[in-house]
Amino acid sequence: MTVSETSAARSEKTEVVHGSENVIKRELRFFSKAKSRIDTCMDHTRPSLALDIESIKKSFLEAKKRNVKLRYLTEITNTNVPYCKQLTSIVSELRHLDEIRGNFMISETEYLAPTITYKEKKIASLAIYSSVRDTVEHQQYLFDTLWSKSVSAQRRFQEIEEGETTTRFQTKLIQDANVIVQEISRLSANSNDLRSCLTSGGLRYSYEHFFELKKKLLQRQQEGTHKGIRYITNIDKDNAKLAKIFVDAGFQIRHMKNLPPMSFGLSDTEIAATIEKMEGGRMVQSLLLSNEPAYIQHFSSIFDELWNQGINADDRLRNLEEGSDLAEIEIIQNPREGISRAWNYVRNSKHEVLCIFATANAFWRQTRLGLLELLNEATEQRAVDVRILIPAGERLKDTLTQAARICPKVDFRVAEESLQTRITIVLVDKKNCIIIELKDDTKESSFFAAGLATYSNSKSIISSYASIFESLWKQNELYEQLKTHAKMQEEFINVAAHELRTPIQPILGLTELLRIQIKDVNQRKLLDIAIRNARRLQRLTEDILDVTKIETKSLVLKKELFDLNEVIIDEISDANNQISKGNKVNRLDIKLEPKGHRHEPTLIKADRERIGQVVSNLLSNAIKFTNEGSISVIIDKSKSANEVVVSIKDTGSGLDPDILSRLFSKFATKSDKGTGLGLFISKSIIEANGGRILAENNVSGKGATFTFILPISD
Repeated sequence: MTVSETSAARSEKTEVVHGSENVIKRELRFFSKAKSRIDTCMDHTRPSLALDIESIKKSFLEAKKRNVKLRYLTEITNTNVPYCKQLTSIVSELRHLDEIRGNFMISETEYLAPTITYKEKKIASLAIYSSVRDTVEHQQYLFDTLWSKSVSAQRRFQEIEEGETTTRFQTKLIQDANVIVQEISRLSANSNDLRSCLTSGGLRYSYEHFFELKKKLLQRQQEGTHKGIRYITNIDKDNAKLAKIFVDAGFQIRHMKNLPPMSFGLSDTEIAATIEKMEGGRMVQSLLLSNEPAYIQHFSSIFDELWNQGINADDRLRNLEEGSDLAEIEIIQNPREGISRAWNYVRNSKHEVLCIFATANAFWRQTRLGLLELLNEATEQRAVDVRILIPAGERLKDTLTQAARICPKVDFRVAEESLQTRITIVLVDKKNCIIIELKDDTKESSFFAAGLATYSNSKSIISSYASIFESLWKQNELYEQLKTHAKMQEEFINVAAHELRTPIQPILGLTELLRIQIKDVNQRKLLDIAIRNARRLQRLTEDILDVTKIETKSLVLKKELFDLNEVIIDEISDANNQISKGNKVNRLDIKLEPKGHRHEPTLIKADRERIGQVVSNLLSNAIKFTNEGSISVIIDKSKSANEVVVSIKDTGSGLDPDILSRLFSKFATKSDKGTGLGLFISKSIIEANGGRILAENNVSGKGATFTFILPISD
């Protein structure tokens, strides 16, 4: 300790001042030594003494001249209002606080407390003085606390002038068990409407201390002078008899499983609340009491919401008597709590766990939180049957490899990616169901990705979700079988098409060569039939190979820049040759509109050969269903959309309404002249080149129009 610190410690002292004259002298010296502030707390008798004793009044005025900040706290009453109004012109600020008992003042370095008996209007004959720093700081803290609970003098003056009809809003904490009982009794007795939300122990507490009082309120209700009493509580086997006593007496009660952590009572003008559980009816030791409108409105809205969600006490008691329990449905707002609840049920599972994840990412996020270890524990240690259904996704392959290694006895199945939903469903032992909302699937953390969770032990809800799970599980199993069969079928068709392709080319080549050498007309006609059918078989083989490439995503495009007009003109020429060799010559005409397009190139970047294949397919299709009339090919370039629209319009029989919706699917045909693969292939080629294709019957009712759209190259 330094010399200055030692001197300061020696100068600190606490003493008792005796005699009224000595007390006044000490007060005057106290005021004269203050440099920046004096805080005074006095009961309602002191303002008159401070002004009637000239020396004390003078000390206030001199301190004010030295710019000392003077705060004065007292109880302003009808009798001392004139003195208090005078004080407002002297002190820096005057404030009111109800029922002040005792007097003291504090400066920066000193504390002085004149001690008098309450209601004595005379100078104190005894005072306690202290310059001990800890004492001064403690009393300063006390003053600041009281000051924060006070109201302005002007507000108090107005209340008194209006006959104290103005309600003073206040919130206070009561920490005396007996006073708490008195205050709750007062609140109840003065109420016109009484509502309570209580724990099981709170119901016992209410019965032991307020039951008779509240029965009188029920009598008032019958007389029409009270709106009634409503209770919300958790009714279980332990308090069912007590709840029945309340119900039989006429109280309105509703059951709620998950109550707020705070019990509260609410009248039309006040609220009383505690966080104590009151187990066994134990006395409340701490109570928050308020008549602030904001508090009343807040607790009123909470009560009304709980009341609307609650179950009538008669129904609850009947279920308990019958040995059955009402199902619970709970909304869990906190994502962390919802996820934790779900896996806690899994941790305590005994027989079965069924789970459908919203997405592959949702499953991956849970593996990072230790889900796989939890599932392994369930299957290895408790022999729980665990089945998990997960939609396909990018991260799933590696995650499933890890899952198979950590928990080999868990049955994982991967569903189509289209199964993705916005919820993860967890069903445990056919007793508990938790549904977790997916809010943002891009988040790395489950707690940020998840939203609300819903818990239920309802048998109907659980059985419904279990049925959905089983249906999806079996559907997935059938889908896997179908995929296997489809793959085998594709492989067979692919092999068969390749095997057919090999002998067709030499058959065509040799038959055409033989036709050239034979002069007999009848024999050449027979060879023409053979060549035509060989080419038909060749087209079928090529179509089958194209379909296989499309479905296995192995269709390779050789994109290049070319003039679409040239391709269309060439295909029209080939189609006209096809007509000339058939029986429709002079009855069917194919034309390009407008003719100017022959000289205005339409440049696109696509697979030239495949686009030609599409045009050829559409023209052949139009020829097939048009016996006479015309086929128009219309090219329309849209500069604003930067695309070209090609329409092939015929005057034939039109499209059958039965297949219009599936026109571009495989084998969609009602004709015996084709396989129904051409349009499927055409659609796939156009879309692979960045375009789209559509078809419709003509408005005139005669014929149909096929249209494909492709982007124009810059």
